[in-house]
Amino acid sequence: QVQLVESGGGLVQAGGSLRLSCAASGSVSSINVMRWYRQAPGKQREIIAAITSGDDSNYGDSVKGRYSISRDNAKNAVYLQMNNLTPEDTGVYYCNADTFRVVDSTEISEDSWGQETQVTVSS
Repeated sequence: QVQLVESGGGLVQAGGSLRLSCAASGSVSSINVMRWYRQAPGKQREIIAAITSGDDSNYGDSVKGRYSISRDNAKNAVYLQMNNLTPEDTGVYYCNADTFRVVDSTEISEDSWGQETQVTVSS
């Protein structure tokens, strides 16, 4: 099974920056779309950024112009650079990916999730 391991969260003051990382481990044969989600306190989980294997990216309106998603296909990793953070960016962040692995000569697709990482922005 593919595992996504996140790192980089923490506490930062408003106006600051953080960079989240997420790397896939296990028998990965390929990864299609990679995404970052955020769940703010008392709110539903929302998708905030996505990137295809061809580096086409999209952002949620709340982070557009401040966040940047990138990936390193050689490392099976995705990154989220977060700039000009505000207290409204506080929440639990998850990475997600459409991963593929080969089992008995058959390629299996899976919806893989990271373990979550907390981002807290103080005012």
